[in-house]
Amino acid sequence: MGEEGGDGLSVTPAAEFPAPTPDEVRALRRVGERWGAARAAGRAAPLPVDPTLGRYRLRPAPSRFGRLTPIELFRVGEPDELVATERANLPGSRLGRGLARLRRTVFGPPLTSAAVLYERMRKLVALPVLSSDLLSSVAYGPEAMLTVLLLAGGGALALSLPLAAALVLLMVAVGVSYRQTIPAYPHGAGSYIVAGDNLGSLAGLAAAAGLMIDYVLTVAVSVSAGVRAVTSALPGLAGFTVPLGVLVIAALLAGNLRGVRTAGNLFVLPTYAFVVALLAVLGAGFHDAAGRGFAALPPPDVPAVEGLGLLLVLRAFSSGAVSMTGIEAVSNAVPAFRPPEWRNARTTLGWMVAMLVLLFAGITVLVHLDGLAPRPGQTLLSQLARASFPTGPWYALVQAATALILLLAANTAFNDFPRLLYFMARAGHAPRRFLHMGDRLAFSNGLVALCLPAAAVFVIFRGHTEALVPLYAVGVFLAFTLSQAGMVVHWRRERGRRWRRRLAVNAFGATVSGLVLATAAVAKFTEGAWVVVVAVPLLVLVFQRVQRHYRTLHRALALRPPPPAGAAPPEGEELPQQVRNLVVVPVARLNRASLRALAYAASLGQPTLAVHIAPEEGEADRFREQWEAWGDHLRLETIVSPYRAVVGPLAHYLEALHASRADLVLTVIVPEVVPRRRWHRPLHSRAEHRLRGALQALPGVVVTSVPVHLGE
Repeated sequence: MGEEGGDGLSVTPAAEFPAPTPDEVRALRRVGERWGAARAAGRAAPLPVDPTLGRYRLRPAPSRFGRLTPIELFRVGEPDELVATERANLPGSRLGRGLARLRRTVFGPPLTSAAVLYERMRKLVALPVLSSDLLSSVAYGPEAMLTVLLLAGGGALALSLPLAAALVLLMVAVGVSYRQTIPAYPHGAGSYIVAGDNLGSLAGLAAAAGLMIDYVLTVAVSVSAGVRAVTSALPGLAGFTVPLGVLVIAALLAGNLRGVRTAGNLFVLPTYAFVVALLAVLGAGFHDAAGRGFAALPPPDVPAVEGLGLLLVLRAFSSGAVSMTGIEAVSNAVPAFRPPEWRNARTTLGWMVAMLVLLFAGITVLVHLDGLAPRPGQTLLSQLARASFPTGPWYALVQAATALILLLAANTAFNDFPRLLYFMARAGHAPRRFLHMGDRLAFSNGLVALCLPAAAVFVIFRGHTEALVPLYAVGVFLAFTLSQAGMVVHWRRERGRRWRRRLAVNAFGATVSGLVLATAAVAKFTEGAWVVVVAVPLLVLVFQRVQRHYRTLHRALALRPPPPAGAAPPEGEELPQQVRNLVVVPVARLNRASLRALAYAASLGQPTLAVHIAPEEGEADRFREQWEAWGDHLRLETIVSPYRAVVGPLAHYLEALHASRADLVLTVIVPEVVPRRRWHRPLHSRAEHRLRGALQALPGVVVTSVPVHLGE
């Protein structure tokens, strides 16, 4: 994975088509020379059409797209190059065009690949987009910490201040560590890349697994907390928690499928409104506290259900640490910024950490001063807003801003999860479909892959935030720890300017993150953290298996290097002179479809064999009579299938043919009837599709079809 830390990490739509290596180019040139020697014996026939479509410029011709000419679907680019226009993306059927128009209305018109630079975010947009998860976590992070402390009784709530101070120190340490990581990895400093580049592939995969779990839980927890904020203000909606949450996840998916820039513009106002609302709550609350000399009100008298011990304090600390989820979002999304990417990303991260510290510390201190404690049916932030604004519309505005930012906080995961899958797919650790950018230059497959498990987790836990939070800290702090440990190795290896100071900062960040990771894993193991502890190694195993498959695929498809001078050429090269072809045409009855397939087979100029499967001897005799009446122009082999199966005997016969001559390439040409209307398809047996599936696993067998389109 070492090369993944370089310029090759730039996000581009062409990532699905990587450039060949010098060895591959040399092998390709050697194969091309052997192709040329094979074709020198015969002259290639000229093309029967003009591939540039130039002859159609002045002669319009109707097509299935309507009165469109080919030149309207393509425009001339470089020499010997055509560029497809937007109209070329339209499907041919009327239903397909209607769905395409609906998709355009919902998600917007498609964007060209050249627009990827303009889809990047400026700092004022990136701040709310990437900080929505981090900043919104202050709405439930302090409450999660106080909920654990409350188990030891109301008197234990006084520990919230020293715990908050320790968490603020942790936030600053991790934030500064990631600020150093961004310029060191300006093309994307995600934990997967940093850990893999410096600690090895296994550490990188473990960090990726932790991040993926964190992103899925980010969506589930953010949406559940947002729905809870809504039901706190409108208790009548409490019974609709699950459908409301699923609807929000679907809306977030639709918004992000419109593209990075459009989604960012949608989330700018809610994030800034939430920050302003919290600052107003803090300002009004501290103003009231100043009026009584900052004397803390007594907390509610809650009886203890657990003893106040070290384990409970550690559980409270790790619960409060969920307020840091999302702090790595900027370092993961450096390529999403406008140039200079790393500098804009580092500045944005600094703003985010400063705002996080201010809001988290302010809320914790104000809750202590007002003597508030978590209680069922109403969030702690709701109590705080009601205490700060007992009259007027301000409480409703604060709750609305809180609910909105919590619901949209999942957008951070929508930005980073697909990008993480993109980088993993480039290294072969994830399916290559995650390299593909949709028509709005968003990683559509990655977005869908995030929504499905997030919605499933939300439904399984019925949208209960308290049940989801214990799963949260382990995955994200695993990624924090590995990333910062990787940066320690990076500075020690690079030894650039002031490398010792930078190494010390990242070492401190790795140490405190590791302590939180161990605390969360042990203290919350029985509360649900065991799920993450088990899931991370399972995901790592899956990633390794995926890469193993791609390595096997690469070895199977790679061109062989040129042999030494005087050595024999390698066997199995895909050269025209090495292909020995036998064309096989399955024929059920002699009609227009089968005769067209036979004519196509004969036109190829290769040895051709017709095969007929008969259910009994009498039918086989009748077919041979028809074959002789036709003229017996091709060799016919009849197979009697007394059990009336067609696909199985034919597939086994073709496999036996191939086994008898392994050097033969069997080209199976299947006649296919194509109905005009979709509802006509069930009226046909479609045996050709079943045959294609049966033969797909056979090496050296090519299956093609000759369609006959019905006109009615």
